[in-house]
Amino acid sequence: MSTPFVGREAEIQELSDLQQKNFASLVVVQGRRRIGKSRLIEEFAKNQKFYSIAGIAPTKETTAQMQRDEFARQLSEQLDHPKFSMNDWGDLFTFLAKNTEKGKVVILLDEISWMGSLDSTFLGKLKNAWDTQFKKNPKLMLVLCGSVSSWIEKNIISSTLFLGRPSLYIRLPELSVANCDEFWGKHRERISAYEKLKVLSITGGVPRYLELVNPNKSAEDNIRTLCFSPNAPLLNEFERIFSDVFGERSELYKKIIDRLIIGPASQEEILISCERNKTGDFSEYLADLGTAGFISRDFTWHLKDGKTSKLSRYRLKDNYVRFYLKYIQPNKTKIEKGVFKKTSVTTLPAWEGIISLQFENLVLNNDSCIIELLGVPSEEIIFSNPYFQKKTKTHPGCQIDLLIQTKFNCLYVCEIKFSRSEVTASVIDEVKQKISKLNIPKNFSYRPALIHVNGVNSAVVESGYFAKIIDFGQLLSGK
Repeated sequence: MSTPFVGREAEIQELSDLQQKNFASLVVVQGRRRIGKSRLIEEFAKNQKFYSIAGIAPTKETTAQMQRDEFARQLSEQLDHPKFSMNDWGDLFTFLAKNTEKGKVVILLDEISWMGSLDSTFLGKLKNAWDTQFKKNPKLMLVLCGSVSSWIEKNIISSTLFLGRPSLYIRLPELSVANCDEFWGKHRERISAYEKLKVLSITGGVPRYLELVNPNKSAEDNIRTLCFSPNAPLLNEFERIFSDVFGERSELYKKIIDRLIIGPASQEEILISCERNKTGDFSEYLADLGTAGFISRDFTWHLKDGKTSKLSRYRLKDNYVRFYLKYIQPNKTKIEKGVFKKTSVTTLPAWEGIISLQFENLVLNNDSCIIELLGVPSEEIIFSNPYFQKKTKTHPGCQIDLLIQTKFNCLYVCEIKFSRSEVTASVIDEVKQKISKLNIPKNFSYRPALIHVNGVNSAVVESGYFAKIIDFGQLLSGK
């Protein structure tokens, strides 16, 4: 039984609109591994003539000819053609172009960085084949797809070689929380939002991980099965995705990630932690992690004029990566020995704390949903981000979980709370203290908002302090 295809309506529509135009189109798709890039194109191309050819994961023994032979093997199978071999990418592209020169056809070159990185002529010959052959078919769509986003960024998106040729760039994000609900299938109405969010706090909106969730098991049992058993599918996932995406340089990327487990950090703080000097290369490493979807660079801004500040912090955006490094990796020896087969994962140190932090990250990754639940039109938003105010002689330091500023000088000060029980009235004093430190410009209004999942105490509601109390769980209503 095939797994359901969930979400991605906007991307499917973009591809459909592009295909309606009477010219060949070159499309670039980027995104984290397991995010569903190939599946997106497969779903879009179903009921059409479709060819999908993937590069093979490189090893020390992999050669450029091996990649060409694998390309030829996959192509011969899909064309029902006798097996053949070619030692030139130009010949392979010509062969493919001749077999797709008429009619509506979609071609996917998947994991293109693996396919072409070992041959310096690959990109030039692909560009020539596009210019002189593929684009002659006005009904053809050629999709270049890969997980090594930094390679695609450098060699295709920012390269003069392909300048002006791609018609569409898609950077595929995680699924929204509302879309994730569908992975609980027919069982979703009987499972609480709180339980679903505990699972999502580990998987995030990564489709491949969500496909592994068993709706008949509790959140804790699912987490144990996915992460804390000797054969757990996510036990060694971190090493696989990092080595695949970053290759021999993965250790430095891991050092950056290790620093961000502690909490958001400036570039200077990350440099100190990694014992590195500030160089252009280091900025590229941070950009690579961002492009790959693992971290986010959150800029603060000047409230008075809404302009972006020079101050920024990097945040670990990927929930699985944070959870792996925080809880799976330190316990890996015990996991491999089967220690957690009969032990509750909730007994791990500071379990509630890490799940709460993961939940906060999940909310930040779905801030567009919060804006919608607040009832604020998206076109009115100037900024929506975690906000930090640097300590000065006149103002104390301050951090806001999520601050949303509108063009009408209104600030929504959002406090994010994840609790197994109702949020108590103590949250009011917490938020008041934060706001008292916030340097709010004259003529600005502010509205405190509380984002929760497991209910709030009646005293919180009756106080009338919060302009909006948002149950994040309503996005997982099961309907």
